[in-house]
Amino acid sequence: MNNITIGKHKVGDGYPCYIIAEIGINHNGDVNIAKKLIDVAAFAGCDAVKFQKRTVDVVYSAEELAKPRENPFGKTNGDLKYGLEFGLKEYKEIDKYCKTKKIAWFASCWDEGSVDFIDQFNVPCYKIASASLTDDGLLKYTKRKGKPIILSCGMSTIEQVDHAVKVIGKKDLIILHTCSTYPSDYKELNLKVIPALRERYKVPVGYSGHETGIPSSSAAVALGACVVERHITLERSMWGSDQAASLGPSGLIKLVRDIRLVEMSLGDGVKQVYESEKPIIIKLRRKGR
Repeated sequence: MNNITIGKHKVGDGYPCYIIAEIGINHNGDVNIAKKLIDVAAFAGCDAVKFQKRTVDVVYSAEELAKPRENPFGKTNGDLKYGLEFGLKEYKEIDKYCKTKKIAWFASCWDEGSVDFIDQFNVPCYKIASASLTDDGLLKYTKRKGKPIILSCGMSTIEQVDHAVKVIGKKDLIILHTCSTYPSDYKELNLKVIPALRERYKVPVGYSGHETGIPSSSAAVALGACVVERHITLERSMWGSDQAASLGPSGLIKLVRDIRLVEMSLGDGVKQVYESEKPIIIKLRRKGR
């Protein structure tokens, strides 16, 4: 299985799990909240933060944008979508701030124009959201940027994933298993898909979790996930559609700690007697047995 380089990090078997803090739209349209979330991710020891980028009038129809929807930015769905979307000024601030915090950043781009927009910041990789897995045009356009691609495969059949992998190609590809319900039901996480995807595609496989807790994301690492992505928030009771499926600061700190402990605990698979055990042999085993 090939290893992949994302920025300064090697990702794949034999390397530390690449931990992504998904800010997404949990900044609620406020760059200062985004900076606080970057602070949380950097302090917790995450390797990267991720945002979402859309050209609103390309991704959504006029009818969808006109639908009534009470929100902090106005009274329509369009008011909400435009209100949550960062532009050049905000992303310049984010890019500069992440550099000061020494943490990588990138984005899920939902359309070709957004790919070009994010490309100007020379991000280390691109993310394809589960919702975009069947968008062949976007897959091909993103691939032409020549950067590693992280592909989420929630709400997709295995045949659809097969097709997406064929379109993108396996070079510099990481696949993330996920359940696209926010928050996800533990009965639907189906973590055993992780080793199945590893075997099927022979590429690095990770896990994007939308559940409310931590243990399943740590278990994903034990099952072979080389990337873990979780949404983060300053407070799960904040306004916003993704906040309840996110980890707060303390949860993120515990997640990173637990992943590193799981990695340490997995060892090399070779059964042996450790030096620390030898005095216990003398103490507890019957003589000559």
